[in-house]
This record gives sequence, C-alpha cells and structure tokens, in this order.
Amino acid sequence: MLTLRPYQQLAVDAVYHHLREHDTNPVVVIPTGGGKTPVMATICRDAVQQWNGRVLVLAHVKELLQQSVDKLRQVCPDLPVGVYSAGLKRRDTEHSVIVAGIQSVYKRACELDAFDLVLVDECHLIPADGEGMYRQFLADARIINPHVRVVGFTATPFRLDAGPICREDHFLNAVCYEVGVRQLIADGFLSPLISKAGLVKADTSQLHVRAGEFVASEVEQAMDDAQLVEAACAEIVEATRDRNAVLIFASGVKHGQHVCRVLAEKHGIECGFVCGETPDAERDELLARFRGEPDGLFPRAPLKFLCNVNVLTTGFDAPNVDGVVLLRPTLSPGLYYQMVGRGFRLFPGKANCLVLDYGGNVLRHGPVDQLLLKDKARLGEGEAPAKECPQCRALIAPAYSHCPQCGFEFPPLERKKHDAQASRAGVLAGQATDTEFEVRDITYSVHTKKDADESAPQTLRVDYRLGLDYWVSEWICLEHTGWARRKAEQWWKARSPDPVPDSAQRAADLAEAGALAHTEFVTVRSVAGEKFERILHCKLGPKPEPCAVYAGVDLDDVPF
Repeated sequence: MLTLRPYQQLAVDAVYHHLREHDTNPVVVIPTGGGKTPVMATICRDAVQQWNGRVLVLAHVKELLQQSVDKLRQVCPDLPVGVYSAGLKRRDTEHSVIVAGIQSVYKRACELDAFDLVLVDECHLIPADGEGMYRQFLADARIINPHVRVVGFTATPFRLDAGPICREDHFLNAVCYEVGVRQLIADGFLSPLISKAGLVKADTSQLHVRAGEFVASEVEQAMDDAQLVEAACAEIVEATRDRNAVLIFASGVKHGQHVCRVLAEKHGIECGFVCGETPDAERDELLARFRGEPDGLFPRAPLKFLCNVNVLTTGFDAPNVDGVVLLRPTLSPGLYYQMVGRGFRLFPGKANCLVLDYGGNVLRHGPVDQLLLKDKARLGEGEAPAKECPQCRALIAPAYSHCPQCGFEFPPLERKKHDAQASRAGVLAGQATDTEFEVRDITYSVHTKKDADESAPQTLRVDYRLGLDYWVSEWICLEHTGWARRKAEQWWKARSPDPVPDSAQRAADLAEAGALAHTEFVTVRSVAGEKFERILHCKLGPKPEPCAVYAGVDLDDVPF
C-alpha cells in the first residue's frame, strides 16, 4: 500500500478541502524531487476506488507522459492506467485513469468520454500560446460533465518566462498547498545544495532580450569562447573530483560539443552529449550509463559527465546527480530552478549536490528557495541586468561609464562570454561560502564617501584582484576614531614595522612605496541573498624593512 510522507498527505488533504470549499481549480506546489507523483497517484486511486470516478492526467511533452505512466503503475499498481498519445502510439479510451498528451486529445474530449478530475502535470510548462488547447479541451469536457474539476501540479508556480500560472481568468486559479525547498532539505527529504569557486558574474549587458529571455543565438556566440570554455572546464574537473554524476547545461549545440571536446582533449575525460537531435537509442544509452543502470545482467561503462542542451530540465530523473554545472545564463527563474533542481533528489551515499554557476544565475534570480521574480513586461523591453562596480561593488545601470558611487572608470567594453570561474553565490538563502584565493594584484587608493563634506574622514581602500576580472575590496578607517581606528591599527601593524599613519593618503603613499607585507592569499565569505562579500582573513608574506622615512633618512637623499 502506498504510504505518503507527511507533507504529501497534507497536499492531498488540501486538494480535497479546496475542491469541497471552492469552485475554483487549485494548484499543488512541491519542489523537484519532493514527490508529486505519489500525491497524484493517491488522488487517482481515491477518485476511482472510493468515489467511482474517472481521472485524466494531462502532460505537455512525451517524456512526461511515459514517466507519469511508469510512476503511477509503480506507486499504485492496482490502478487501471491507460495512455492516449500519438507520440507513444497508444489510444486507450476505456480506462479509469488515462494519461494523455494535450496535443493528442484537445479536440477529442467526446471520444474519451466523461472525466471527474483532470490532473495537469508540470503545469508551469504550458506556454501562453498552448493554453488554447487546454481551454478547448476543458470546454468540451464540461459539456460532457459540467462538474469536472482541474488540479495542477508543479515545482514552480510560474511559467519559464516568469508569468504566474494562477489567475482568475485562467483554468488554474489558486495555490492550495505549497511546501518549500528549505523545509524538505531540513526534514531530510531533499539533498542539500552547496556552491563554491570564484565569484565572477557573466557580462550579459550586451545580450538582447526577446520575449523575456536572452536571444539564444547571441547567448551561444557569447558563451562559446575558447579561453573561457577551457578555464571553466579546468575548474569543473578540479571542483568535481569527489563527485559521481555531473550534469552540465550548455548554451547551444556548438557550445556543448566544444565543452565535451575540451574535457576529452585537455583532461582525458569522456563527457556524453545530448540535444534535441540526438537519436533516441543513443540518448537512452547515454542516460543509462549516466544513471549507472546495467545492460541486463551486464554493467555499462560508467559516464560521470553528461552535457545537454535544452533536454534534461523538467522531467529528467537521475537521483545520483551530485554536481550541476550551469554554463548558460537565463532570465527565466523557472528554467534556473529546473536546472538546479536536477540535483535535489536523494541517493545512497550522496551527501549533497554541488552547483557551479557560470552564468550569473544565482545572483540574477536569488537563492533557489527565494527566487526573485521579475515582471514579464519589463523583461520584454530588453532591459539589461545591472552591472557591478569592481571597486565598491555597487549595483548600477550598465550604461554608466563611471561608477556614480566611487568614481571608478570602466574600461572600454570587452565582452566577456561567461564566467571563467563559477559563481560563489550560495544557491540556498543564508548559505555562507568561504573560499580562499591567491592574490594576483593589489592596489591602494584613498576613498571619500559619496556626498560627504570636506571634513569627513577618508579611508584607505585596498583592492585585491583574485581572478581574471574579479576584485574584492576592504576599507581601512585610519582617519576614524574608536573601534574603527583600533581595527585599522591592528590591520597596519600586522603588515608593517612602521608607525600607523594618521591619514589615508599617507597610508596609500607608504603602501605604494613598499611599506606593507604582501598579501598572498585572502579568504572571502559570500552569503546567499546578500549583495556584498567580505574578507575574513589574509595570509601575509614577511614584513618589509622599516621605511627609510621613519628611519630618519629623507627618501630624496637616497642615491638610487
């Protein structure tokens, strides 16, 4: 007998309560990997066995149809389940439960006869131009049974272009039950997610937006850069050494094939590749190897890395995935969630899932359990995301050539295709990530707070270059008083044998003259949901000799 988890039973109860108390059609929201199918199977079973009803399960794509049939039979084997789908070459019409593709049945409601319930699986996938098929089918279904009700199931109650699926004028009207990612992770029903590596966001400011998403051809052209693909592949290999199944999302077919080629030629690693044109037999074999499924009695050659383009998002089930690599930027919070969600499922020996984001998606949309939804109309205007000043980390409009906060002058635009390092932004809200970086360059300057009067204290700004164009900064408050000054004194004394200067300008001059120990490594903390990262501590080289000025010698008198 099917036993539901506590939250799954709550979902079933919420559906029944809504159907009894309201005339509208409800939606159940359960995260990817949280188990929507047992909820659907329970509702199907109760409708058939307790109330002598009939249920239609609708899905939008062929893969979901077969998956729904298989899981319904697995979790509720006593249910009579039929299939109506041209793609699956089945046209069952007599069963108490029928799983159907909307494209196959939207004109055939009379042929299928009356239903009491219509369950819509992955209802966020319904495109705006596809609603007409659902409306037409339901209008005809209500002629046969005026009391037919509809229940939607999804992990993301909005379309992939960020439009909400529940509206008064829609055939789905209100969320009746929702359980969050964070709760299911805390309760042990989903795998924790972690993220690490360098924080360098993709520069998408030159990509155009069409229908709420980056133009696909521009994204692939931007991402498929030899230097950046090689840098990303090198980091992927290093970061996933202790991972067993790594799923990569590429920006296009050429880009994905390029990634596979670099992994093979530079690192001696086989990476499978699937896209919409991959033959079914080849695709099935690659997925079986990736999942670790045997070929009958014989084991298949294992496949640790699998790269895909637009085919392994919604509906793809591989619980062993413990690494997800986002090598594509997207403006769609739903698509971002679906990609990351491939790592949610539990699997024996799987402690967590590592997410490497090279498209700035975590920063763009927020942690996966606190998605930031943008208005579709604004996205359609082609508004580019903000850019971040490398000096003060202010988020500003991309058109600025100078930062209005600190005056930093941006260099002439050199399009960066995607991150050479994965984003360190936490993929779950509040998640803190500490990463140590080698310091590649240091600059010292005097910082005056914007709009401050002339008498306001200045600070010494120290900028550390940690990657190709990744900078982190700290501000040393030498001209302040109290705790800020004491902290600045500690900072200076750890790096220099010379007396602590009283002005930021004097400190900058001494630093440029070599009065400070070289900072070799810094540890940076990034907290998901927060704009700014901070330096936790530094590894310093040896202190230099005392500066000649403090030794009583004028620098102008030194004969070299």
